[in-house]
This record gives sequence, structure tokens and C-alpha cells, in this order.
Amino acid sequence: MPRCSLTRRHLLASGAAVVGAAVGDPGSALGGDARVGAARPPAGFLRLSLPGKVTCARRPGSLTANGAYPKADAARAMLEAALTELTGTRTLVAALGTLVSPSERIAIKPNGIAGRQSMKMAANVEVVAALAHGLVELGVPPQNITIFEQFRDFLFATRCITDKASLAPAPELPAGVRLAVHLNKDATMEAVLVGGVPTKYVTPFTDATAVINVTQIKDHSICGYTGALKNITHGCNTNPHDFHAHTASPQIAHLYAQDVVKSRVVLHIADAYQVIYDEGPIDVNPKRRVPHEALYASTDPVALDVVGWEIVERLRKENGLPTLSAARREPAYLRIAGELGLGIFERSGIALRELRV
Repeated sequence: MPRCSLTRRHLLASGAAVVGAAVGDPGSALGGDARVGAARPPAGFLRLSLPGKVTCARRPGSLTANGAYPKADAARAMLEAALTELTGTRTLVAALGTLVSPSERIAIKPNGIAGRQSMKMAANVEVVAALAHGLVELGVPPQNITIFEQFRDFLFATRCITDKASLAPAPELPAGVRLAVHLNKDATMEAVLVGGVPTKYVTPFTDATAVINVTQIKDHSICGYTGALKNITHGCNTNPHDFHAHTASPQIAHLYAQDVVKSRVVLHIADAYQVIYDEGPIDVNPKRRVPHEALYASTDPVALDVVGWEIVERLRKENGLPTLSAARREPAYLRIAGELGLGIFERSGIALRELRV
């Protein structure tokens, strides 16, 4: 497992700051009341949470002939396998029913930034569509499902829209679902302080009572690794550029530790049909992008990111590249997130179950 070299002194200092804020201590480093905008599940509904459990569904040959996108039937089968194994259920609909209630407003946050130039490395519409159809089959009204991204070209890269000039849903998606872009400015909540910096979380995120995160497994030129945590923290606030200093550690952990965030995100899917192991997060060098043909699922963003970091480090080693630590961009925020109780960081505490579909 990758080792995080962040000092214990730094961890304790940052951890104490965030814990203080989590209970609404206005004098903490995060400031204000971190309970602002916290979501609550419907009365009588108990959400499944499985710290440290990650499932992976693999299917060799799941990519289309051009090697860029998954086949629709493979995406549905792999998603169902990953989620049923995760939740101990038998169908995709039953699995989703342990995580969300049909009465909820649900947002899906895919990641499209990497593919905005190449159109070959983004969370895929086939995965998003399988999720959305599963939610409709569960009984969620399509109009209560919103698929959103930061910018129109990011959403276009996911192929959830087919025209940059409109937000008309791709034909793969259920009729009636909503699509949105927030442009880093659509926010109605009161600002909260994160590390002394004011920020707001965007309306498509805060309007939802449950959020499903469809992320990827990628190297990141600033923070070393980008996956479940960062797709939410930097993809759902109004000023992500203010939270990149010092390899974005501890900022990513602090941003996710806000109650408005951790109360909403109920499921993380890593679309790992392809992986970028260097020169990310933008897909600029096809030699650094490799097919992986897998989907990962977890309710624990830290555990999922630790698994993803491990994959990136293995690929770097196989291709003669230094570790992220040696490259001076180790994702230290992951250990901090574990210290803050956002998930399991220690690899010995993570149970990874892999399936062939």
C-alpha cells in the first residue's frame, strides 16, 4: 500500500481543526456552523453505510471497438455486480434501494474534466444511464434526478449531452431527467469557512437529499491522485481554485468534512474503464492512459481512493515512473480524511472484493 509521509503533528493540527468545526464551533479553523445545509434521509429510511468495503466488477472485452467507451450492456451488468456485492442484494434496483429512498431528490455528479479535449477519458454515459434507469426502476420520478457538472464541455465529455449548445439529455438517459451545469457560481446557501477561506456548495448539489458520485481513477499534477473525494470537493463548490495550494492537502479533506457534503454523498462509483497514471488529470498524453475495464463501488470515499491510489502507483512502477511521494505530490489529504472519520485509510482495514462478470 502507498505510505503517506505527512507528519503526525500536521495531522493532529488539521484534524483538531476540522473536528471542532464539525460540531459547529465558530472559533475553529473551518469556522461557522458546519451543520448548515445538512441533509436528512426520509423518516424511517436507514441508509446503508459500509466503511472500508470496496467492490470491483471486471469484464474483459467490455470496451467498444474504438477502445474508448464501455458497451452499454457491460456497464449495466458490471454496475449491478459491483452494487449487489457491496450491499448483499440480488438486483441493481434492490441495491440502490438500500442507499436511497424513492421519495428523495437525487443528484448524480459524473467527472468529465479529463475528456474535455480528447473525448476519451470521462465518466461514461453508459454508467450514468445505468444508474439513472436503476433509480427510475426503484420508483424515483425522473424529474427528481439531476445529472450535473461544473461546465458544459465537462458534461459534453461524459456524453450525457450530445450538443454543447443545449442541456438536452442523451438518448441513453431516462426521459425526464434533468441536466445542469453550475459554472462555479450557482449557489444559494450561506458561505462557510474552510481553512479560513469562504466557499459555497452549488445548488444542484445542495438541492439534492442524496448524491451519487461517479468518479474516475487518475493521476493529478497538483494533488497526486484524484478520485472520489476530489470530484465532490472541487467539483461542487464555487471557488475550487482557492483550494489547490500545498498539493490540496488538507483542503480536500476539510472540504469533504463539512456536514453539507458528508450528509449527502451516499455512493461512490469509480468508472475505471480507463486509468490515467501520469500527466493527469487532463487526458493529454494517450501513452499515460491505459484500459482497466473495471467498475469500483463503495459508500466509503477514502477507502475507494486508497484503492485507486494503489492502482496508480502500481502502473507508475510498471512504467518506470517514480512514486507520487518521490514526485513530491503524494495525496496526503487521504490520511487526513481518514483521521477525520470520513472513511478508512489504513489498507489493512479495507476489504476489496473483485468479481468477474
